[in-house]
Amino acid sequence: MQSTVTASPADQRRALALSTIAFTACFAVWTIFSIIGVAIKQELGLNESQFGLLVATPILTGSVTRLFLGVWTEKYGGRLVFSAQMILTALATWALTFADSYIMYLVAALGIGLAGGSFIIGVAYVSRWYDAGHQGTALGIFGAGNVGAAVTKFLAPFVMVAYGWQGVAHVWAAGLAIMGVVFFLFAKDDPQLVERRQKGLRAPTLREQFAPLKNLQVWRFSLYYFFVFGGFVALALWMPHYIIDVYGIDVRYAGMAAASFSLSASLFRAYGGYLSDRFGARTVMYWTFGFSLVFLFMLSYPPTHYVIEGKNGPIEFTTRMGFWPFVITLFSLGFFMSLGKAAVYKHIPVYYPNHVGAVGGLVGMIGGLGGFILPITFGAALDLTGIYTSCFWILFAIVAVSLAWMHMSIRAMERRAHGEALDQLPELPEMQPIHDPQTTRMARVLEDWRPEDPQFWQSKGRRIARRNLWISIPALLLAFAVWLVWSMVVTKLPAIGFDFTTGQLFWLAALPGLSGATLRIFYSFMVPIFGGRLWTTISTASLLLPAMGIGYAVQNPETPYLIFLTLALLSGLGGGNFASSMANIAYFFPRAEKGNALALNAGLGNLGVSVAQFVVPLVITTSVFGAMAGEPQVLSDGTKLWLQNAGFIWVPFIIASTIAAWVGMNDIADAKASFREQAIIFSRFHNWIMCILYTGTFGSFIGYSAGFPLLTRIAFPEVNALNYVFLGPLVGALSRAGTGWVSDRWGGGRVTFWTFLGMIVAVFGVIASLGAGSFAGFFACFMALFFLTGVGNASTFQMIPAIMAREIPRLMPELDAEARRRQAERESAAIIAFTSAIAAYGAFFIPKAYGTSIALTGSPVGALWAFLAFYVLCLVLTWAYYTRRGGLLHDVERAGPAPAPQPAE
Repeated sequence: MQSTVTASPADQRRALALSTIAFTACFAVWTIFSIIGVAIKQELGLNESQFGLLVATPILTGSVTRLFLGVWTEKYGGRLVFSAQMILTALATWALTFADSYIMYLVAALGIGLAGGSFIIGVAYVSRWYDAGHQGTALGIFGAGNVGAAVTKFLAPFVMVAYGWQGVAHVWAAGLAIMGVVFFLFAKDDPQLVERRQKGLRAPTLREQFAPLKNLQVWRFSLYYFFVFGGFVALALWMPHYIIDVYGIDVRYAGMAAASFSLSASLFRAYGGYLSDRFGARTVMYWTFGFSLVFLFMLSYPPTHYVIEGKNGPIEFTTRMGFWPFVITLFSLGFFMSLGKAAVYKHIPVYYPNHVGAVGGLVGMIGGLGGFILPITFGAALDLTGIYTSCFWILFAIVAVSLAWMHMSIRAMERRAHGEALDQLPELPEMQPIHDPQTTRMARVLEDWRPEDPQFWQSKGRRIARRNLWISIPALLLAFAVWLVWSMVVTKLPAIGFDFTTGQLFWLAALPGLSGATLRIFYSFMVPIFGGRLWTTISTASLLLPAMGIGYAVQNPETPYLIFLTLALLSGLGGGNFASSMANIAYFFPRAEKGNALALNAGLGNLGVSVAQFVVPLVITTSVFGAMAGEPQVLSDGTKLWLQNAGFIWVPFIIASTIAAWVGMNDIADAKASFREQAIIFSRFHNWIMCILYTGTFGSFIGYSAGFPLLTRIAFPEVNALNYVFLGPLVGALSRAGTGWVSDRWGGGRVTFWTFLGMIVAVFGVIASLGAGSFAGFFACFMALFFLTGVGNASTFQMIPAIMAREIPRLMPELDAEARRRQAERESAAIIAFTSAIAAYGAFFIPKAYGTSIALTGSPVGALWAFLAFYVLCLVLTWAYYTRRGGLLHDVERAGPAPAPQPAE
């Protein structure tokens, strides 16, 4: 539980007052685009979607940084972190006035978004000054700093009329910088930080701070905050524009009308904190969701003209919410949202007193992401439906889901505590001791997992492992499809009106590889920290961002190149999934079946590349989703394309796979490990050798897959490349899935050696075919390359567990047999994930090498000679360290395959 607070009332008031004023200033800056964005929209001639992206971009930064700022506040203290955050945000706000294009406005908006991170800094800082009985009121008062949005809406229009939007930016930046200095000079370090420093105690580790995030309850709180805060921010940004368009009034009056909502949704947060302390946060949440449903139904009903055939002829009448009823209803909605914001954050310090920064950071991040996602969704819904009230439909659906989930969870918790009869009783008082955090932990954790035990494996283990494998495979397939979809999209962008150079197109094809490879480094260590089930669910759901983003971006030829670069980087989320997926599956299978299991997971997952390159050319030629997906692009010859389907086609499958991962997968308790425990692989020599070898196999597969369509179109323009290019990734994926048993049978080292020898010959054939202008030779040699990369992908991964099984007894002789097994499995999984991260850079370097070679020499041949030389290096390393007589795997591989687990007699 939380330590006793010993601060004096004067110090408590000082901390609360300074934090509330600072948060008010930050929130005023964070929502600055709600006013100046209207002027910038007119200045740049932005459409609805572009305007939605502009006003939402600061919300993205403010949301994502909350998770880290909360952790840093726990570690370094609110005084230092809050002051630094305000000064950096002020600099970004001032820099906004130097922007001269839409791209630069978006870049500056990312910096301004740091203002949104102030909330979790203040929550973590203020909560340490108060005991549990008064935290609701204190945090409610602090949260009333949301009124900064109203300050902006009241004052910014008048400043903008007098001095232009640049004047607003200058004044707001100066005010925030001054507040940052004042806070640093007059605020004090919180009591817990002072006590920790006096006693010389270490700050909590990241693993310790993030431990509660595995609780399902935390994610439920996040959904609540997605509405009460994310919906508030989204409406605060969207309402001035909405009111101007729907009611046709001046920007100053629209700002004041919208400010009434921001005012009610902010000032009453303090009252919500008092009510949460008095009646219970759970009761306040029921009030919030119940009344919000009513108000949102009223707001979502569009102006409608009715014609009824009556006795004496048609009867006509119209329903429409007038301006003042709209303002009153919106004000009432804001009141209950403000109560809900306080109630959500009343829960956190009570249930997670020692993890306020991490849990509050996650809840705040998800809520803030609502403020980013919802304005974009509002704009897209308006573009697609043409109905202004569609924004309220979306919020109505979110509230309905939140209320249902909350009620079912509470009743289930009460039944566990007091029996089924509670269904007939009135609701219990809040905070009655019926909450057991263990009952809200993510379910389906395997406490006992012994795949090397033959009896356990035959009776129970194989069935569970295979279920997780077959859920993992489609999730990974979709990840690869989204990762490599740009390889197809770039080939069509010039045809639909995007004036990008060849170099820019190669960058778009290469950037997903760069970001995917970089993300893999981090994803490599996520499964032991968060668990495979939770991480697979989150990482699969994240694919919705690039998939939907591509669908919207390609519909407007005026979409800036920077947006395409951003979406290409986001597509790397799919590439990152491979590292965590392989590490997760590696834990489930015994060593004798690990090679084949990893080959199936990776090989069939790799099919996503081929699926994307086969499916995209088909779906872009027809209106798969009808009017929901937007209008087609008309080519110069009259042909119609729906290039947006290249992104939208994956959305329903991603949703289904996300649900399957959550419902059907398992976590393995024995697989838990901190980053520090896994980081030992960086000292393992063979980790780095395997990075090189796997780059030669998988790096080649993914790099050739990304660059093959564009290379073929450039080298043989007379050939319709889109009809053939999917075959390369298909061959590579199937060969990987189908040849894992070969490495299990004869040894991964030997198979890898002969694979590199074959790849050297195949690359030489590609070079010769380009010189001769032979498409048949070029295509055949590339098919051989793809086949060999698949074989090598399986064989190199089969090598890793065998290598670590030999190395751990030598490196850690003090461990007993069972401990050595666990250590070898843990390090093997980490190395498999990390090598996949390094190898994935091939998806960036191979397309980029083509582009560079063409730019310098006019031909891709120079890049191919470099690839051939690299394969020679891989061949030498494989022989020198593993397959020669005396090599690490020589005796193991010639002793025959490891026997499969057999049931005990």
